[in-house]
Amino acid sequence: MHDFKYVNDELYCEGVPVSRIAEEVGTPFYLYSARTLTNHYRVFDRAFSGLRHIICYSVKANSNVAILKLLIKEGAGVDIVSGGELYRALQAGVEPGKVVYSGVGKRVDEIEYALATDILMFNIESAEELRMIDRCAGRMKKKARIAVRINPDVDPRTHPHISTGLKENKFGVNIEKSLETYRWARTLGNIEVTGVDCHIGSQVTRVEPFVDALKRLKKLIGLLEKEGLHIRYLDLGGGLGITYDQELPPHPEEYARAVKEVVEDTDVTVILEPGRVIVGNAGIMVTRVLYRKHNENKNFVIVDAGMNDLIRPSLYGSFHAVQPVVKKEREEFFADIVGPICESGDFIAKSRPVPKLEGGELLAVMSAGAYGFTMSSNYNSRPRIPEVLVNGERYYVIRKREIYADLVRGEEIPDFLNR
Repeated sequence: MHDFKYVNDELYCEGVPVSRIAEEVGTPFYLYSARTLTNHYRVFDRAFSGLRHIICYSVKANSNVAILKLLIKEGAGVDIVSGGELYRALQAGVEPGKVVYSGVGKRVDEIEYALATDILMFNIESAEELRMIDRCAGRMKKKARIAVRINPDVDPRTHPHISTGLKENKFGVNIEKSLETYRWARTLGNIEVTGVDCHIGSQVTRVEPFVDALKRLKKLIGLLEKEGLHIRYLDLGGGLGITYDQELPPHPEEYARAVKEVVEDTDVTVILEPGRVIVGNAGIMVTRVLYRKHNENKNFVIVDAGMNDLIRPSLYGSFHAVQPVVKKEREEFFADIVGPICESGDFIAKSRPVPKLEGGELLAVMSAGAYGFTMSSNYNSRPRIPEVLVNGERYYVIRKREIYADLVRGEEIPDFLNR
């Protein structure tokens, strides 16, 4: 559920008409509902009541510091994949003891930053990374708490670009070889083995792949315990899907029941890393129709948002519902909704039945709260668009629209070109 509703044929975000924000902020922009974010977090957290758990929100889904602050105030920790995400989370007030650091390419400076911050644990992706973290911790006279990210070879049945738990994926350590990795980790002087980690993919719409992976992890934990390695944390990652179109993903309560059934007889704290399921349907992108165009047998609706603002349709062929901010009775036609970027891959929707839109109309691109702004860019030298948060009857600009001067900030013309 979300808080984007029509009132007398006009789209509102909570108690604020979307058209009013568009007139005052300009288009395009991202728009989030604080009430939806809070409700989604609480539903997810409540589903796991009765089980020792920590919810570490996946920062990569939406990293605006205001969004992080809202979730951290609700009790969330964070799952990070870079030093920059750690910085953002700390700015938002996260407890370091609720931070887990994932990702295959942690740099030395990022490792040292996380060690100095005293985060909960690193999710290790390779033997070489483990060796580097041990060295960094030794230089800093620290103990690095770690979990090994297990690749369980489970098919999450999602888009191949966001599948992460198969043997051919770059993530994690092969489950068959993980025991020797743990044995080696135990011999390293600056490492404290504390957890087992797994993340099979994103936008997973069935419980079964999670359960398959979890059963394999539980078996591994049993083997580690027999070797005298006590595992305190079982990190199940994230990946629970949302409805973009016709998907029927499991409710968090169904997911939680399945997890509880498998881990109820273990002595672990479960770490969960939800991202999309919290923020995906809590946000939309609002764009304005610029022109209409007809080529041969093809209709185009050209809008002011491009693939640099929302790349998911171009990158994954992802579906986002597109609907007018103000509903009117009129005929429909099939059209591509495209942006101003100089790429044929610049589209929001293809061959979609839409009302016969007119120039100047506002469109809402739904389910854009996750992997929207965080994946945006300045391609074609387009300033990045603002982010807006509604809370009840008020809205707040939580990231300003960039201006042209922002595009060249940090760039320099060398002296020889000015002679």
